[in-house]
Amino acid sequence: MRTQTKEIQENLTPKCAHDILVAGNKRFSENLKAQRNLKDQVFQTSEGQYPFAVILSCIDSRVPAELVFDQGIGDIFSVRVAGNIVNEDILGSMEYACKVAGAKIVVVLGHTKCGAVTSACKNVKLGNITPLLSKIQPAVDSIKIAETELDDDQIEEVGIKNVQLSIERIRAESSILAEMEKNEEIEIVGANYDISTGIVHFM
Repeated sequence: MRTQTKEIQENLTPKCAHDILVAGNKRFSENLKAQRNLKDQVFQTSEGQYPFAVILSCIDSRVPAELVFDQGIGDIFSVRVAGNIVNEDILGSMEYACKVAGAKIVVVLGHTKCGAVTSACKNVKLGNITPLLSKIQPAVDSIKIAETELDDDQIEEVGIKNVQLSIERIRAESSILAEMEKNEEIEIVGANYDISTGIVHFM
């Protein structure tokens, strides 16, 4: 498997980048990891990086983006925060990844049985976790229609809605990324990772 180069990156379309991630997850879920010389990739990327994708995912230890999509060193920008939420710093990181460094796709990756989503659904309050969970609250409010606790299926619905709302925030709060998407320079897409199967379902 080749290391990302400037030439490869420049010739990739957003659709090609999407297809690479789909194929990578298929290899991962079937336990058919591509052969890479990681030491060689360290050397090859030491003078520069040309990633083709930026993945915003949760900090959950079961969802490492590089492994889930079977990518090597220098292939993707990995942005991780509990609940795959969006804030100013994350938007700035994504803008750098796409506008400056040339990434072709932005993926907001949620996952099943997300602790942050579950905590938001249960209205957990604890230190700096409280304002973080408040960013998931709009997704909770869109699913919760009564005062009763959400069941497991509804919590999973909140997780998917949270991904969708994160994408809406990216488009609304980053004119740079919104314009790049409009010009078909990048794709912005949501996905959900099933921690039981290893499969990523794109939305």
